[in-house]
Amino acid sequence: MCGIVGYVGREDAAPFLIEGLRRLEYRGYDSAGIAVSTENGIVVRKSKGRLSALEEKIRGDHMISGNVGIGHTRWATHGEPSDVNAHPQPSASGRFVVVHNGVIDNYLELKNHLIRRGYEFASETDTEVIAHLIERYYNGDMVDALNKLQTRLKGSYSLGVLSADNPGQIAVIRKDSPLILGERGDEKMLASDIPAMLKFTRDFYELGEGEIAILSREGIAFYDSDKEALSKSTFHVDWDMDAAEKGGYEHFMIKEIMEQPRAISDTITPRLDGDKVLFGDFNLTAEDIAGFDKIYITACGSAYHAGIIGKYVIQSLTRKSVDVELASEFRYGDPIISEKTLVIVVSQSGETADSLAALRYAKAKGARVLGVVNVVGSSIAKEADVTLFTNAGPEIAVATTKAYSCQLIIFYLLAVYMAEKIGSVAETERRRLLEEIKALPGKVAKILENKDDVQRFAALHFNARDVFFIGRGMDYGAGLEGSLKLKEISYIHSEAYAAGELKHGTIALIERDSLVVAIAANRRLFDKLISNVMVVKARGACVCGVTWEGNKVIEESCDFALYVPETEDLFAPSLSVITLQLFSYYVASMRGADIDKPRNLAKSVTIE
Repeated sequence: MCGIVGYVGREDAAPFLIEGLRRLEYRGYDSAGIAVSTENGIVVRKSKGRLSALEEKIRGDHMISGNVGIGHTRWATHGEPSDVNAHPQPSASGRFVVVHNGVIDNYLELKNHLIRRGYEFASETDTEVIAHLIERYYNGDMVDALNKLQTRLKGSYSLGVLSADNPGQIAVIRKDSPLILGERGDEKMLASDIPAMLKFTRDFYELGEGEIAILSREGIAFYDSDKEALSKSTFHVDWDMDAAEKGGYEHFMIKEIMEQPRAISDTITPRLDGDKVLFGDFNLTAEDIAGFDKIYITACGSAYHAGIIGKYVIQSLTRKSVDVELASEFRYGDPIISEKTLVIVVSQSGETADSLAALRYAKAKGARVLGVVNVVGSSIAKEADVTLFTNAGPEIAVATTKAYSCQLIIFYLLAVYMAEKIGSVAETERRRLLEEIKALPGKVAKILENKDDVQRFAALHFNARDVFFIGRGMDYGAGLEGSLKLKEISYIHSEAYAAGELKHGTIALIERDSLVVAIAANRRLFDKLISNVMVVKARGACVCGVTWEGNKVIEESCDFALYVPETEDLFAPSLSVITLQLFSYYVASMRGADIDKPRNLAKSVTIE
């Protein structure tokens, strides 16, 4: 969840570290710090709060000049946000300084072990344990020290380490937490995510599980857990640098909302050849698909909401039984898994800890695992049996928009692909569905052209205390995502309910002037949804209906109506959710919220 950067080169490290941390602010943090190897030893500067507070400490500090350094933005897990608990964390003597992403599960055991041997602790963090252990194990060979370290640590970690004994080097190691390395001539860099280095290079090394690397101006040396030298190849990313900049927009979130027609098109186009869906090296045959007796979709947050839509679409087109499970609960529910099970793991980052754990659990039980991710080279992408990439490009705002929309597209294409393989839909229907999918980017663009209607509605309700989203079928799935968007960036209390469940208790929350957003984009269930609207109207609620263009009948029962282009019912969430994203954005903007970096949240959740 935190951000790591590092630099070895000919320039001063501090400016690179600050710029890299700024590009990782979207990951979520509550303190920041850097450490630089100087002529007078390792200098550490860190501060609670935003990066600007750290910059104030560094400004005018001539002692922090040096060509090797590491930096960190911390999201508090062990110990409250404070200057002392911020990273980097030094060892007892200050000879070693560590930045750490992840969580050490056995840190208390290790801490007590070190205290009994005379070590004193200044912070409450699990990371300080790591710094002390490195100093304890170091005998002149950093690779050996890190190799011993990983035999003692339980949990997840990616580490960057400075050593006063080796001032021209950074040592790194990782387990279950991503770390990317890059180089430009004799400049070497590291980061926990690609955007931090995108300005400098497009070719990256990924550090594997348990692998160690030593970065110096002379090169990057890689080692396995047996301290044997490794040869590594780079992977290339084609992200446009502009995609990681605001480009004139006030916030990354609205920029990414507006990028959705292009992102959706980039997800669709490479997968279509005429009227056929092609997935490249996707290796599920007709026999495989027909043989699956169970399909699970597992994910967290917005990806889970995409999975709810995916369940409806895959089940409808293939007539295969599909269950959707929260990844954080998946392995604890003792799911029935065998070699005849397909498990689809969805994650924007490809590093979500709970989703990765679900993937490993499913593979251990013999299931086939399909990953749906946005980041090439991520852990889920590498460990899944096959991976489908969403092609959304870099997404900086913490609240996902375009990555979620592209996940929906992958589910639509996958459902049509599977249906074709097993012959569960007629050929004419399959072609019609593909035409509807191809039309989605243009229809999303049309909604964005008319975004002023959503802004006017938001202006009427940005001071709402509670907002309720209701829908039936896939409209309920879209409502879940709309509700999450609103609460995470505006801090308004919001809930989403299956409309038919209102009468089973939740209608007790409805009172005069309660705001209810009714998603009514499903023709088959429209009349039933309107019946539920009338129930909340009778209790004094103010209702906004979201429905297809031309369906003016909704205005008879709702106080306000927002329209989206007509499409196939199965794909309607891709349109209604755009309206919900815009509504959330405008409400948060009018409330003056920190939209791209909401409180307490992180972009990539790499801890359980």
